[in-house]
Amino acid sequence: MIERAKQLKGEQPSMKKLLLTVVTTAGILLTSFGGNASAHENIYTVQSGDTLWKISQSNQVSIADLKAWNQLTSDTIYVNQKLSLLAPHSHETATTTYTVQKGDSLWGISTRFQLSIAQLKSINNLTSDTIYIGQVLKVSLTPISEPQPETTVSKADLVISEAKKYIGTPYLWGGMTPAGFDCSGYTSYVFNKVGITIPRTAATQWSGLKVISTPMPGDLVFFETYAPGPTHVGIYLGDNKFIQVGSSGVSIADMTNSYWKPRYLGARTAF
Repeated sequence: MIERAKQLKGEQPSMKKLLLTVVTTAGILLTSFGGNASAHENIYTVQSGDTLWKISQSNQVSIADLKAWNQLTSDTIYVNQKLSLLAPHSHETATTTYTVQKGDSLWGISTRFQLSIAQLKSINNLTSDTIYIGQVLKVSLTPISEPQPETTVSKADLVISEAKKYIGTPYLWGGMTPAGFDCSGYTSYVFNKVGITIPRTAATQWSGLKVISTPMPGDLVFFETYAPGPTHVGIYLGDNKFIQVGSSGVSIADMTNSYWKPRYLGARTAF
């Protein structure tokens, strides 16, 4: 049964005040929670010159997410293609609440909204059958869909993963395809595959990318080999290892060995 104010003289003053100030006007409060209207408008139209990397940077999402959200199986995009910038998600449709009125009981409310008393108590965290005038009860079991957690892969991870795909590919002077690479043809090809455009030669990569003092995985490391200046380049993997194209093809080398250590010039980043 509903507790009335006059029956609660032994209760705490705060409960009395709540009961005395409650508005007893009948009503069912229907509250609809729609998603942000702009969420469904968050679509990007590919422009001339766009790459997945450029779009990911300007919209602060990863390339991996863009491909997953738009079911892309390659890095190829085309002008006027529509790309979603949001993960697939669902919104709450509606939740219904009921304000307890004089004469109400849990049984009456549960019957009205086609719930069991146990369900009504559960969704409202009630530990007893006691309800009071003005109390707001949830009377819907409709679940609320939460956005799925996003999986974020760093650009550096993408670069390293792509670079390792070509281990064993032969060396080819001027080569810049999986049929054969030279050192800078390899680095420019790998970065382009993950949506990052960098210059073609070791010298222009050295002069055109951001100077850094210490390389991080995915950065470019440069060496002076057959001529003065940056004549060789590879991709830093961490732990003093880098992946590069030498006379034996694409392989992983140690920057601290007797050949590479004295020839190291420095590092640049494309991130």
